[in-house]
Amino acid sequence: MRVDMTGKVSLDHIYVQPDPRAYFGTLRGLDYHIPELAKPHFAALVDEYREARGVAVPTVLDIGCSYGINAALLKHGATMAELYDRYSGPDADRWTRAALLARDRESIRTGEPANRTRFLGLDASDNALSYALEAGFLDGAVHADLEAGDPTEEQRAQLAPTDVVISTGCLGYVTERTLLRVVEASAGTGGPPWMAHFVLRMFPFDPIAERLAEAGYETVRHDGVFRQRRFATEEERTLVLDRLSAVGVDPSGLETDGWLYAQLHVSRPRAAT
Repeated sequence: MRVDMTGKVSLDHIYVQPDPRAYFGTLRGLDYHIPELAKPHFAALVDEYREARGVAVPTVLDIGCSYGINAALLKHGATMAELYDRYSGPDADRWTRAALLARDRESIRTGEPANRTRFLGLDASDNALSYALEAGFLDGAVHADLEAGDPTEEQRAQLAPTDVVISTGCLGYVTERTLLRVVEASAGTGGPPWMAHFVLRMFPFDPIAERLAEAGYETVRHDGVFRQRRFATEEERTLVLDRLSAVGVDPSGLETDGWLYAQLHVSRPRAAT
């Protein structure tokens, strides 16, 4: 596996396939499970927003949503174990894309009632977004790279209803440029959106928090750390440990034990804190 400029192995190929089988097949072997750990924290923030703002059905924007995993968990009650079995179980290769989609839609139809949220996904992978929409995980999708430029008028209209912004691993590749463009697009609808981001410890969040502060936000880093996945190779482990040292983060007892770890940062407009 080749590594990218951050020192992590490049898994770009698993995010652009027509269906999620490569995604789950690869990440299952790395014990990736941070969406499961993030779920209760996201749910609590959405409930807090619902009560504070009096919004019965908040619109949640998942930045870097890929195949709609957070939506499947948070809105439709799925678990990572169920999704791993569905897309990387022993018979997964025998299913066509159409059959996988039909099974997804049936699981939503017959499963527990959906949580009272509207889910939007923002991603640069058209294939991943298309699958998440057709499966019914997402209610809307924004195919854009907001690191590269401002949203179009159509994309601004799609982003406008955003109430809560979440992410589980894209920050570090995505920066404050994307977040501030989302804030700008959604400002004036129901007030600036609240945010919750799980960010790997190798990517300092302070520069993003400073820019958000300039936009009227207060950010709180929650206590504790969250396992994202195992290191894929010894080279990745070495390079990530080097990067942690370079940014002044002590990996002892955490990354040194073979796992990537994230921290949770919650940002709210100052009027809501």
